[in-house]
Amino acid sequence: MTLREQTEAMEREVLSPFACLSAQSRGRQLPLEPCPTRTCFQRDIDRIVHSKAFRRLKHKTQVFLEPEGDHYRTRMTHTIEVSRIARTIARGLRLNEDLAEAAAYGHDLGHTPFGHAGERVLNEILPGGFAHNQQSLRVVDRLERDGEGLNLTYEVRRGILCHTGPDQAETLEGQILRLADKIAYINHDIDDAIRGKIIYPMDIPLSVSQVLGFTHSERINTLTVDVITASAGKGEILQTPACRDAMRELREFMFAYVYRNPVAKGEEGKAQDMLRRLFEYYVKEPDKLPPEFQDIRYGEGVERAVCDYISGMTDKYAVEQFGEAFIPKSWSVK
Repeated sequence: MTLREQTEAMEREVLSPFACLSAQSRGRQLPLEPCPTRTCFQRDIDRIVHSKAFRRLKHKTQVFLEPEGDHYRTRMTHTIEVSRIARTIARGLRLNEDLAEAAAYGHDLGHTPFGHAGERVLNEILPGGFAHNQQSLRVVDRLERDGEGLNLTYEVRRGILCHTGPDQAETLEGQILRLADKIAYINHDIDDAIRGKIIYPMDIPLSVSQVLGFTHSERINTLTVDVITASAGKGEILQTPACRDAMRELREFMFAYVYRNPVAKGEEGKAQDMLRRLFEYYVKEPDKLPPEFQDIRYGEGVERAVCDYISGMTDKYAVEQFGEAFIPKSWSVK
C-alpha cells in the first residue's frame, strides 16, 4: 500500500460515520493521477498554500487599513487562525481535518484590497455584483496558475464558496468553516480594536462575557468547545442557544462600536474612491492590464478582467498602481 492508501484506510477506521473520507471525494474538474503520499485533501492544502493568491493575503487588510504596529491581523493571519479553529473542531468531532484545513486556507483568496470596504466598491461597480466568496472560488478555478486554476476537489471548492452567503456546504467539514470564520474574526477583531484603543475590555457587554469569558482565549475556547459538544453525534454542526445568542450579541456590538466606528474606518472612503478610479481607468485603458488578464478581457469582457485584476491586488500594490495612473512623475532636464 502507498502512504496515501494507508492514510485513507486509517480514515475509514478512525473517523466518524459523518466524516467526508478522502477516498470518497467527488473528485476534481479535471482528472488527476492520485498522489502516492498525500490524500486528495492534503494535496489541496499544498496547492493553496503554494499559490500566489495565498501569499498576497499577508498584505491585505483584515479590519484596520495600514495599521501602525506589527501585531495587527492581516487577511493572512486571519486565515491561519480560522484554519486552526476549523481543525480543532473537526478533530473533536472525528471529522476530516485535512478537508476543513484546505477549505479554510482557500476561503478568503478572493478578498479585495482594503477588506470589506473594497468588496463593497466592487459590488457596486461590477455588473451582477461582487462577493468575495464567489471570487475566492474563481481564483482557485480560473485565475491561479496563469489561468489554469488549482483544480481542487469538489468538497474543498464547496467549502470555500459556502463559507458565507445563502448556500450550505454538503460536508460537515465545510459547515465547520462557516462557524470557524465567525469565531475567529469576531474575537481577533476585538483584540485589534483594543490594541488600537477603539474599544476597551470593559466595553464588551457583561452579558456576553458571563457566557463566553472575559479574555480572548476564554471566548475562543468556549465557542470552540461548545460547537464540539453541541454537534457530537448529531450529523450537523450546531451551537447551544446560550453561545449562539452570546456570539450574535457580540457580533452586533462589534458592528456598532468597531466595524462602523468613524475613527477605525476614517480612511476607508479614500480607499474606496481610489478603487473606483482605478476601475474606471482600466476599463478605459484595457491594454494596460497585465497579459494574463487579456484572455479574460476578450473572453468574458473588460469589466470582468478589471475586477479580477483589482480584487487580486494587495493594499500596497493598489496604492502603487493608483500612483502610476494618476500621480505625475518627477522629471528633470539634463
